[in-house]
Amino acid sequence: MRLKGKVIVVTGTGSGIGKDIAERFAKEGARVVAASRRAATGQGVVDAIVAGGGQAIFVQTDVSSAKDVDALFDSAVRSYGRVDGLVNNAGVNFVCPFEECTPEAWDRVLNVDLRGTYLCCRRAILEMLKTGDGGSIINVASNHTVAAVKGSVPYDAAKWGMVGLSKSLGIEFASRNIRVNVLSPGLIHTQIWDDILDAAPSHEECLAHWKSNIPMHRVGTCEEISSAAVFMISDESPFMTGANLVIDGGMSSQLVTPDPYTSRKI
Repeated sequence: MRLKGKVIVVTGTGSGIGKDIAERFAKEGARVVAASRRAATGQGVVDAIVAGGGQAIFVQTDVSSAKDVDALFDSAVRSYGRVDGLVNNAGVNFVCPFEECTPEAWDRVLNVDLRGTYLCCRRAILEMLKTGDGGSIINVASNHTVAAVKGSVPYDAAKWGMVGLSKSLGIEFASRNIRVNVLSPGLIHTQIWDDILDAAPSHEECLAHWKSNIPMHRVGTCEEISSAAVFMISDESPFMTGANLVIDGGMSSQLVTPDPYTSRKI
């Protein structure tokens, strides 16, 4: 078990990537502190982990609230005595033309995606400093940290901010054995992907469009992201800090969408 005995806080565990990370960490021997705004789904994930022989507790948490974040980490320490790791996965997506982006929408995205990351990092690092044993933090961003798409200004700003925050913390706490890294998934089969399909006039045309923009010609899986998360948070990556690991099937490396025709040799 690669995470045996480690106490790891994971936010946004109600579904998708966060759910899979929490379940995978528990299978690897971690004591998981799962956080989600939705009690029903979040508690259900923990119940399944415990039923399968794993160790986990659930704390209903709005990561944009300092009070909620304090309660989350207080519960972690009260239950398990320490904090060894953190995965900041909670976040909200946003797609809207910039001229329709209100200050309220901007605040909602930045408060959850960036302020929430800051609040959780702060408490995690304070707990890690108390034990003096170091720790590992993963901030889940997006391949939007490499390139952008139109209509995602608050989301892109928040995710780029997460990279800056992580790099700064990574170098500040490197000498105290606290590692901070970014995990940036591309298009993954989660509720967001289902929403994209449902918003398109045609599922088939939408799927063809996105496949043409992903060199591997498929959408990624939550399992592929959680596998990377295990490596990043474990003792297998001791020299890794301030890094941004992009897992997107080559999407952000492709300059343009492939030609829909066969060109002659040039």
